[in-house]
Formats: sequence, structure tokens, C-alpha cells
Amino acid sequence: MNHPTPPPALPASSASQASEAFLTAAAALLGERGLTTDPERMDAWLTDWRGRYTGRALALAAPASTAEVAALVGLCAAHGVPIVPQGGNSGMAGGATPDASGTAVILSLRRMSAIRAIDPAAGQAVCEAGVVLQTLHEAAEASQMRFPLTLGGKGSATIGGLIATNAGGTQVLRHGTMRAQVLGLEAVLASGEVLDLMTPLKKDNRGFDLKQLLIGSEGTLGIVTAACLRLLPATRGRATAWVGLEGIVEARTLLRQMERAMGDALEGFEVVPAHCLESVLAHQPTARAPLAEPHAWNALIECVSPAQDSLALREGLEAALATALEDGLIADAVIAANDTQAEALWGLRDGISAAERALGPAMQHDISVPVEAMPEFILAATPAIEAAYPGSRVVAFGHLGDGNVHFHVLAPPGAVRGVWEEAEGKAVSAKVYDLVTQWGGSISAEHGIGQMKVDELARLHDPIALAVMRSVKQALDPAGLLNPGKLLPAAPHPAPSQLARADAKA
Repeated sequence: MNHPTPPPALPASSASQASEAFLTAAAALLGERGLTTDPERMDAWLTDWRGRYTGRALALAAPASTAEVAALVGLCAAHGVPIVPQGGNSGMAGGATPDASGTAVILSLRRMSAIRAIDPAAGQAVCEAGVVLQTLHEAAEASQMRFPLTLGGKGSATIGGLIATNAGGTQVLRHGTMRAQVLGLEAVLASGEVLDLMTPLKKDNRGFDLKQLLIGSEGTLGIVTAACLRLLPATRGRATAWVGLEGIVEARTLLRQMERAMGDALEGFEVVPAHCLESVLAHQPTARAPLAEPHAWNALIECVSPAQDSLALREGLEAALATALEDGLIADAVIAANDTQAEALWGLRDGISAAERALGPAMQHDISVPVEAMPEFILAATPAIEAAYPGSRVVAFGHLGDGNVHFHVLAPPGAVRGVWEEAEGKAVSAKVYDLVTQWGGSISAEHGIGQMKVDELARLHDPIALAVMRSVKQALDPAGLLNPGKLLPAAPHPAPSQLARADAKA
């Protein structure tokens, strides 16, 4: 099998001349607004959101149209310049950060921020890749529609980045990941050609679904420049509750009861352990505990409907929770009286990541296992990790409704940020991923692989699946210029005995 290979290295003087020739051509194409080599202007985009990876770049390019993206990619192909596509730079796995070589161009899609059309009758929005998620939410709302995907980073995450990583969020339980929201796609391939898959056909049986191949490929197969996305009617009613429980097993039972009682209105079911809530309350001076007494676990429940009003939804949710309380399944609950109170409850959930960062070093794991197995996984994996690494503490929170929790391991008190992660954190993560694999789960549920999990993907993923992925990469990006070092592990080198057998056959 052929594998992607980088362009041959040039002598230092030749490489410098090639870079200058490329930069001259790129500057002529994009102009002053579209290209910079100024270290100060590039600095903010050279480090990932979590601060774990910092690289160097030959330049920062910001095309203003699909045509400019295509022309720039063509220039990169002609000059052998690697490309690191970047949206809001809010990814969790270092997928939009260049390496330390300084040979790659960061291709920012932020200037491509137009919402080309919103069609309420068709339930569709056409957006360029640089549109910020919150901007799309507001535009849809102005048309009495909504886009059914949201997450904590909605103020910076872009549509192109969300598609590239197949983002999840808090509404996956009902509406699915970003993959389910994309009706059509436009992308620039490694050759500089534009792949136009924008027509939103409900039935199209002309072979491979190429847009689905590009979704979740993290910029390694093509650069998303625009998309046609599905919209839903705006919600008429909303009911949000915060529930206190004794354990995570009870949370799963409550989830199933809520599904039966609330039907399609149930849109979100998040679990928050006591430690996470305490951390947010300490980190946010204005935050308040929703319930009078602390509980080992909490559930945040969101129900919405385009048909029922809020009063009717709240009454239904209240009745369902009253039954759970009578059955001894829950210890306490509060239902938000209005949107302001509902947003305050969601603020507690969305504030977990920032509060945790303030506590000190931690290894974050975005994992999934089957929904029915998640409580037992947490109960088994938590003591296993804490026993193997004395002083560490496990916190698991998030999207129980779709089998995805953020399984974070906090460093022992006094650990130094940056030192503990390198000295012990990698071993912690390897053990977590071993456990996830044993339980039939995935080491990446919604954040992608990026550069953070490449080695673990190589170690734990099906070799046949990896070989197929490498074949696709070779077909679409034979020079390996699109986001090198991300998502796809390098092919293993054959053992000497294998090489000898191959020579004998030849």
C-alpha cells in the first residue's frame, strides 16, 4: 500500500528561496489583509486553546473567498508548502496548531464569515466556514428558526471547525452531532480544485457520500469553505431542571424515565458530580448552588418544544420529577421559572472547564462508551485510576444521554503545570484509554484526534481501519500537505523480517 509522503527536503538555501517565491506569490494573491508574516500578528494563532501546543508558521493566510482559498491551496501544492487550516482556534486536541518547523502556512477561514442565505421554508442556512456558531444562532432566531447544535465555545467556534471536527455539544441526545446537521458542503481539495456538494438532496444514491467523508477529517482531506445546514423551527416552550441524585446509576435510570415521560421534547441530559459544581461555585463569584443541600451527583435536564408552551412543558417535567421523587430515585430538584434562571443553570454546566483549569494540571479525556454501560464504566474506572496514581482525582461529567462524558484526571495537590502532564499525565491517559477500549468505547467522542491523540489512535484503533484511512489520505492528498501530523498516524515501518520476505517474493 502507498502511504502519504512529505515533499523531499530542500537544501537550506533552496528552501529559503522556495519560501520567498511562495510568499511573493501569496502576497500578490491575497494582499495585505490576507497574508502576514508579522510574528506579533501571528502569535495568538500559534498556540492551541488549552495552551499545550505551540508551533511556528511561515505565514498566516486569511483568504476572503472560496476562489482565494482554491488559488492559495494551488500555490501551496506548487511550492510544497504544508497547510494548517484554522477556524476559531478553540479545538481541544491541538488539531489547528502548526508544528515547530515553521514551514507551514496557517490558513485562517475567519474572514469568510458570510451567512449567504437563510430559508425558513426549506429549514436551511447556507454559511461560509468562518461564521461563528453564536452568530448563526442569532441569525436563525431572527428568522424564527434555530440551529440545533450548541456548546460552551459557541462564541468563538466556527462552522468550518465544527464540521472539520464533527463537533458534538449538549443537544446530541436529540439532534445528533454536526454530521447530522450538514445537508451540503463546499470544500477545496489538496489540488486546489473546488468540490461542490452544496445541493441539499434528501436522496442521492450516486456512490460514496463525499461530504460525510470530509466531515470529521480535521482538514486532512480538504478545507471546508461553506456548508448548507439544517434549521429547525424556533422553540415555543422550554423547561429546564437541576436534579440532585445519590449516584450515577440513578442518573441513568432517571434518563430513561425522562425519555419515556417527555418523549421528543427531551433535548439535553447532562451529569455534574459534586466536585465539578463546587469548583464552578468557587470560580464564579456570582454563581449560586441550585439546591439547598449538596448531592453526590446532579443532572441538568433540558426539554424544548416548537408546539407546547413553556408552562405546559414545565408541568409535564414537574410531574415526571415528582414521580421520580416519590420513587426515591432523586433527592431534590428545581425547575427554572424562566429563561434567565435556565441560562444560570446552564452557566454552571458550561463553567466546568474554566473552573477546572483554574484548579491546576489535569489530563482531559473526551471518551464514549455505550450509554447503558457508562455508569458502570465510571464506577470501575475511577477507583482504578485513583489507585494507580495516588493523589490524583477523577471527575467525570457531561453528556450521559449520548454515552459521552469528559473523564478528567486532576493532578495531586502541589503538582506543577506542564511538569506533571509530561512526567505522569501521559501514562494516566494511556491507562484511561486502555480502560475505554476494554469497555468497547472510543478515545474521542467529540473533540477529534488532532495531534494530542495520534499515538493513542495508532496504538488502539483497528489496524485495518487505519489502513483504509491512510489509503483515502493518499488518494486525496498524495503529497501530505493538508494538516500534516494530525488525526492520521504514520504507517508503521515493516519489520526487517517482513522486508526480507518482500524482497524474496520480488
